[in-house]
Amino acid sequence: MPIASNLKAIQISLPKEVTLVAVSKTKPNTDILEAYHAGQRIFGENKAQELALKAEELPKDISWHMIGHLQTNKVKFIAPFTSLIHGVDSIKLLKEINKRAAQNNRTIDCLLQVHIATESTKFGFLLTEVEQVITESKTFENIRIVGLMGMATFTDDTQQITQEFKSLSTVFQSIKSTQITILSMGMSGDYKIAIEQGSTMVRVGSAIFGHRN
Repeated sequence: MPIASNLKAIQISLPKEVTLVAVSKTKPNTDILEAYHAGQRIFGENKAQELALKAEELPKDISWHMIGHLQTNKVKFIAPFTSLIHGVDSIKLLKEINKRAAQNNRTIDCLLQVHIATESTKFGFLLTEVEQVITESKTFENIRIVGLMGMATFTDDTQQITQEFKSLSTVFQSIKSTQITILSMGMSGDYKIAIEQGSTMVRVGSAIFGHRN
């Protein structure tokens, strides 16, 4: 399988300040292990229970990121171990993560998901809400907002994608601090544009593992 060679090609192409999250959702453990043995340690999953199962079965030095839309009733499955939750899109979800983190004596790092696409199906806070949410989140002792995440519109219009990423990057630059350092933008089809617009973390799945099962 070409997983190791795909991974290597992407790793070589990334600037050193950009972190690669290998999106392993729907992929079997054998595929994840192939990427693991090729040096990858950060993997992203979008289903909490599948993520918990994989974390139990796979090497313990893997850093697991929850990248999909997370329902409040699923937080308990990943709270004991998850390294980073990408898609925090409501105060209600922040409260639940804080509660479950406290139960596990942990502080969980989170990214606020910001709605930058034209599709109404995508989740997230408005660009204008970000600063207020960060202020509110300071009352939660067991979570740490470490950055922002956004997904561009699924389109071939690279100008539109560029503008959407740019809008999020502008807000990120205005709130950046010693704690807020991550701008998670870009997937297999648009991560190069995202990096040009200042992304520090990309989520790449099909370009490493092939199309989803």
